[in-house]
Amino acid sequence: MARVVNNQQAICLQASKARRAQKADRLQATGSKTSAFIAPKNLRADKTSFLTQQQCKSQTLKISCGGSAPASNGTPYDVARANRDLTITRFGMPSKGRMAEDTQQLLKDCQLPVRKLNPRQYTATVPQLGDGVEVWFQRASDVVRRLCTGDLDMGIVGYDMLIEYGMDDPELVVLHNSLNFGHCHLALALPKMGMWENIDTLDQLMAMPEWTMENPLRVVTGYHYIAKKFFDEKGFKNYQLLHADGALEAAPLMGSADIILDLVSTGTTLRENNLKEIEGGQIMESEGVLVARRSALTGNPSTLMVVREMIERLEAHLRAQKLFTVVANMRGKSQEEVAAKLLDANSGLGGLQGPTVGRVFVNGADGTPHDGEFYAITICVQKKQLYDKVKALRRLGGSGVMVSPLSYVFDEEPERWTTLLETLNIDDYDAFVADC
Repeated sequence: MARVVNNQQAICLQASKARRAQKADRLQATGSKTSAFIAPKNLRADKTSFLTQQQCKSQTLKISCGGSAPASNGTPYDVARANRDLTITRFGMPSKGRMAEDTQQLLKDCQLPVRKLNPRQYTATVPQLGDGVEVWFQRASDVVRRLCTGDLDMGIVGYDMLIEYGMDDPELVVLHNSLNFGHCHLALALPKMGMWENIDTLDQLMAMPEWTMENPLRVVTGYHYIAKKFFDEKGFKNYQLLHADGALEAAPLMGSADIILDLVSTGTTLRENNLKEIEGGQIMESEGVLVARRSALTGNPSTLMVVREMIERLEAHLRAQKLFTVVANMRGKSQEEVAAKLLDANSGLGGLQGPTVGRVFVNGADGTPHDGEFYAITICVQKKQLYDKVKALRRLGGSGVMVSPLSYVFDEEPERWTTLLETLNIDDYDAFVADC
């Protein structure tokens, strides 16, 4: 049947053909097949607003000190990367979800609030860290990918994302491996019923006669790198990895997969979908981690200085989260006697390095102050042990017990910072920064 075209359609077709012809003429005249590339303001190679691909190819690029950028092959992307100011530290964060919320809340608690002028923007700043730090919001997987390619210098992601997309890249250095949020674990889960009812361990799963090269165990997961590494280390070959973007728990019931490998927090979702974990099937624990590129740390002293401040603040805050300050009055004949009671191994009231003991002054009958039988003590105790420690204080004669939360506990030098310097083979930090 011949297609019927009315007058209006014919007019539209002619106009469309005319526009395509005009565009072809313009491309032929300029000798370019690529539309203009709009460079970000801080990455533009000159003062023009647009760079065509042909202009990018012909332009000589220079980068500032603090490292080297990858050689450009002439694409607009490579021009932007090569023109990047490497004295600026790029800090990647998850853009959505619980990880994004927890990351920003942690930084806010460390007095490092992220300043984002527009909720739709993917860039921000951390005013406390100065103008030398840019925040870039990306998907968690892309934060890791861009760390690997050098587009980001440091970032906060889940440990599971780091391993899956970082693929054990030696260029990536974990600065802090326990940010105390995003707790979960990566594990295998299989149906509770049918042929799986009596399968409770990984060894039993791998020994099932059903799995052959022709009929492999179908595992649906978003963690193909980790899964392959896990099964290969276990010596199990008869498996097939399948991909799914979400709702993995439904796959075994649908028959599209045999088992799943996914993150587990509380286990509620597994139970609601008649799935179970098995012994030996837990692959790794995961939580938020701070990670950076080795070359960014050794090639840019400003990045290393930012990292030092962040480690200091994070360590001080995360340590303080576990502690309470306890102040109380205790009877005693002397400061030494009170201190001895607190430092007794059985009391567990020694605090961090030891208790602080001071005299308590009271007004005498004549109205003049003098020291009495009470001494004020100050110690730090673990939050989980608070009530036990209060009872122990009372048994030693303590009263008027006051408890306060802590914001920070700064050490002389965080252990993670000294470990990082050893990892980077930096013996003298001050000399290293001065030389750079």
